[in-house]
Amino acid sequence: MIVPRWFPAALAMTFVLAACSSVGDPSRPSPDASTGGGTADGTPSSSAPAGSSPEEYRAALTAAAGPVGSSLGGLAKSRSLKSLNQRLERAESAVTDAAEKLGTVTPPAEVAAEHADFVAALRGLESDLGGLRDSVGGRKVCTSSAVLARLGKAEGFGATKTAGGDLAAKGDYPADIVKLKTPKELNRRPANGAFLRAGDRNGNGRLTVDNGGGSDAVITLVRGKTKVTSFYVRKGRKATVKGVPDGTYKVFFTGGADWDKGTRSFTRNCSFKRFEDTVKFRTVRSATMIQYSTWTITLQSVVGGNAKTDEVDPDSFPA
Repeated sequence: MIVPRWFPAALAMTFVLAACSSVGDPSRPSPDASTGGGTADGTPSSSAPAGSSPEEYRAALTAAAGPVGSSLGGLAKSRSLKSLNQRLERAESAVTDAAEKLGTVTPPAEVAAEHADFVAALRGLESDLGGLRDSVGGRKVCTSSAVLARLGKAEGFGATKTAGGDLAAKGDYPADIVKLKTPKELNRRPANGAFLRAGDRNGNGRLTVDNGGGSDAVITLVRGKTKVTSFYVRKGRKATVKGVPDGTYKVFFTGGADWDKGTRSFTRNCSFKRFEDTVKFRTVRSATMIQYSTWTITLQSVVGGNAKTDEVDPDSFPA
């Protein structure tokens, strides 16, 4: 239990919050791979079906591969982790469907090799997307830009782009489905103590955050339903916010790597938490003194820490 103490003039109350099948007649043999099979007149039969015409093949490509391009393009439209996971799932399903359908197609003979390469590349892309879905679920990647950056370096994605281009060049076939531009992976870090939402700071309270954790963090103070202020604290550093208005606040914090100011979130290795306890700031004035509250919050577990944290739904986090 923490007991506040009052101090005169420039002194302050100090609190510490720390995170702690049927069988046939055996006498009647059937032709199989070992006997080679045959026709009624004894001539060998061919196991290879005739190739598709170029027109039929184009139609098959459009039907099977077209949705892949559309689903990949939709990844950039994701605005939340839930949406990102759903769009990745749709893209993976479209690639799986395309590989299965095109695997049963016999292309025109002149593009047989390119067709085989394209189908194999789609299988690789299917694996890439499945891996990215796992990464999103584990919050290793947290935004569409991070997914696209990882996808751009993936082997299956590059192979599909190359194989599709090669196939398209052999006869104007609609296999050049990877139009997606992928960004580079970044590591953006605002300055320590930088305000991401300055908010109202006309009070007297002070909040110091000690980030001894393994990643940078953004702290957000919420009073009622209002996000009052957000600021950045680099790992291994401290930052102090002055002028916190009186009131009772919930303290939220998100950690990770590469802060995207557009989405107001970390793009990789993200976490979302809040302290169970609220913090209260109060100012009392008299003719001779001003008494105000100060709080110190540590983001790493410490011996004797007196505050618990809860996980927060990323899509409702007040960054």
